[in-house]
Amino acid sequence: MSRFKSYICILIVLFCSSISSQNKIENDPELNQNEINYRIEQSQSELEKYNYYEAQKNLNEALGLAEKIGNKKSTAIVYTKIGQIQLLNEEAEQAIISLNKAIEIQNEINDNANLGYSYKIKGEVYQFDKDYYQALEYFTSAKNLFQQEGLDNKLAETLLCEGKTFMSLNNYRKARALTEEAIALAKRNNILKIQSQGLINHGKIYLALNNIERANDFANEGLQIAKDNNFVNILNEGYLILSDIKQSEGDFKGSYDYLKAYNKLSDSLREIKLAYSLRNQESLSALENEREKTKKAEKDLEEAKSDNDLGTLISILSVALITILSLLTLSLYKNNNIRLKTNNMLHKKNGELIIAKEKAELASKTKANFLSTVTHELRTPLYAVTGLSNMLLDENPKPEQIQHLKSLKFSGDYLLTFINDILQINKIEANKVNLEPESFNLKKKINNIVLALNNSALDNNIKIHFEYDKDLPENFIADQLKISQILINLIGNSIKFTKDGDIWIRVYKIDEKGNNYTLRFEVEDNGIGISQEKQDNMFESFSQGSIQINRKYGGTGLGLSIVKGLIEILKGDIYLKSELGKGSTFFFEIPLEYTSVEEAKEKKATYFKEVNELDLTNVKILVVEDNKINQMITKKILTKMKLKCDIVDNGEEAVDMIKTNNYNIILMDIHMPGISGIEATKIVRTFDKELTIFALTAVTIEDKMHEFEEAGFTDIIPKPFKQEEFEKKLFNALSINKDTSASA
Repeated sequence: MSRFKSYICILIVLFCSSISSQNKIENDPELNQNEINYRIEQSQSELEKYNYYEAQKNLNEALGLAEKIGNKKSTAIVYTKIGQIQLLNEEAEQAIISLNKAIEIQNEINDNANLGYSYKIKGEVYQFDKDYYQALEYFTSAKNLFQQEGLDNKLAETLLCEGKTFMSLNNYRKARALTEEAIALAKRNNILKIQSQGLINHGKIYLALNNIERANDFANEGLQIAKDNNFVNILNEGYLILSDIKQSEGDFKGSYDYLKAYNKLSDSLREIKLAYSLRNQESLSALENEREKTKKAEKDLEEAKSDNDLGTLISILSVALITILSLLTLSLYKNNNIRLKTNNMLHKKNGELIIAKEKAELASKTKANFLSTVTHELRTPLYAVTGLSNMLLDENPKPEQIQHLKSLKFSGDYLLTFINDILQINKIEANKVNLEPESFNLKKKINNIVLALNNSALDNNIKIHFEYDKDLPENFIADQLKISQILINLIGNSIKFTKDGDIWIRVYKIDEKGNNYTLRFEVEDNGIGISQEKQDNMFESFSQGSIQINRKYGGTGLGLSIVKGLIEILKGDIYLKSELGKGSTFFFEIPLEYTSVEEAKEKKATYFKEVNELDLTNVKILVVEDNKINQMITKKILTKMKLKCDIVDNGEEAVDMIKTNNYNIILMDIHMPGISGIEATKIVRTFDKELTIFALTAVTIEDKMHEFEEAGFTDIIPKPFKQEEFEKKLFNALSINKDTSASA
């Protein structure tokens, strides 16, 4: 008995010393973090070898450690990696659960870089489930975060994924643009894997667009990079697309050779995956054998012990174990009942959410279709209003007519601004506004805005004061167009509601971290002010101070809603301080990145003002337009540009004219009696694939733009168009035709 007690004491001492030393190791944060990082790296290494079991095992160990020490960043990274493995195993639902856990933590701790990666993987899950529009939303969110963090490699990966999604939607125009951007980014940063994948994707896109020669060039270039760097999966994909390309060329032997190479490599990949799968099963089997051996050893040990005190101890432990198991069974039974009830409730709520989602999607589609119809019907007559007013103002009108024509032009411009505001609100609400950052001079940009609005200010006897922090640099990288829109709306609002007063515009720094600045912009006036009760709704669509204010000062009530939406897209916040009768101050804060690169000086485009470099004598343009007024306006504009044109008013006649004449450019309306412009273009593309055809259309909803790409249009010119943009597109098209003719 005394010997048994001695053994127990020794065991307790050893156990305590073991626990003490273990605690010292576990409490060392650096060692723990190193172990977590090592496990994550090991999982990635196993993942690349298709050994999902070992990858998952490493991640489980990393997750346990991260949760134990309360490291939220590492916990979220592991959940993202687990979601990635679940996607590879085609377990989409489980992947979404893991990724949602990661996203929740990353949002909480503002880990934007890893949040972007979680969004990207979640987009790939929706892409796998063929929920393409949901996938695009997550890819857009990921892109914004990667751009913000300057992660070009992740940005390029996301652009590729986005391009693949648009390929699945048969929107090859958008897919091509995104893939080109990804390839350019990959080349700039020497990311060979993305470059190789992007080029092979380009091959697929050009094959779908029936440009076999370019498809072949891109696919071969991508395949060569994959061969040189042993990118096995990409190499396999390249073999398959080249097989399709060769088949389209009629080279059936070449197609068969590539298909044979594809099948051979596919079999090798399957064998590798199968070998690792068998190894995983062997690991599980070996683990089970070890457990059986342990159990047997424990049983033999129990049988060998005959000491009465030990037997008594075992009896007490057995009773305690039975009691614990009984309580555990009861607890599990109760938990199971609770879980069943919770699952039933969740299924019910999930069903309700699905119905609500479907209704919301239907409402959104109805709204988009309505906007498409309304804007088209408004833009078509507006083309006539703006075109005729500009034309008449250029033709030396009588002095008493000038004011009437300016009023007509103002009304047309106002209507067009109203339509564009509605469309912009729709794009902001649909999350379809993309950031286009570029280097620019902020101080110069605001000065130009002040100069542009100064005449309106002087009409109201207002003096504008501009204060720019003297310690603030002037050159930044940001979306300067959106910043301009915000300031024009806010300053324009102040001008509208101020008479015989002042407006102050201030810009200064409130935070600086390296090259990242947070700036505050203030627009203050001493105008009519806003009552407290109206301030809460000022940033909502179609919201104004009152009906009387609307009648007196005009406006649509969309400006501030657009401002708020744009500021949120720029990751900023806007605030309002106002007192009735004393004036208002709008101030917003946005992050901007400093750059030492100065803004490039814009060269004023002249296009058709100096036509020496282009021979226009034999240039012929066909205008396909059913509206007589629009025919006249378009012909007049082309004549002023020294270009000749023929005019037809329907699609059938357009096809006949193109067959019997040599035209350089076709300006094709979309909605016409008989066959539409889209159908006419499809027919033309059956016998002429190179002719430049512009869609001259009032349709502006972006979701419909892929129809123009599929029909074979070269580009789109929206009505009513800006004169400079119209001239630029025609000039570029004629320049390309000239270069092509010269090379031929």
